[in-house]
Amino acid sequence: MLACGFGSGLAPVASGTFGTLAAWPLYLLIKPSMTDGVFAIFLLLAFAIGSLACHRTGRDLGVPDHGAIVWDEIVAFWLVLWVTPPEWMWQLAAFFAFRLFDVFKPPPARWVDINMKNGFGVMLDDLIAAIFAMVSLALGKLLLEYVA
Repeated sequence: MLACGFGSGLAPVASGTFGTLAAWPLYLLIKPSMTDGVFAIFLLLAFAIGSLACHRTGRDLGVPDHGAIVWDEIVAFWLVLWVTPPEWMWQLAAFFAFRLFDVFKPPPARWVDINMKNGFGVMLDDLIAAIFAMVSLALGKLLLEYVA
């Protein structure tokens, strides 16, 4: 249930996109009740528990990174949203940036995806995609401030 994003990973197409979309309202519900410190601990726990859940689900389904497993997208996108300005346009840009890097998996995310066939690897390649998304958003924000 957890690894499949409470059902969002069962979408017939683009399950990662649906998992990421599910993460957005969950973040908006969960984060306001937490300090940044508590949210950081929450993310670490979500990553650790997710590594175990994704590993077990992948093993049970016979595919380490089965398309229905989207907890990795959910946790990684929560991280991206956490450092994204709260305006909806920035959050929309964050969504597209994260999906772009998650789908195309630039190095080292591609290496992790190919070589680490376990729950930790499933979670880690999305964490790397999240870092790429956060850096691209930060650079975009700096560029916009520079030209403005």
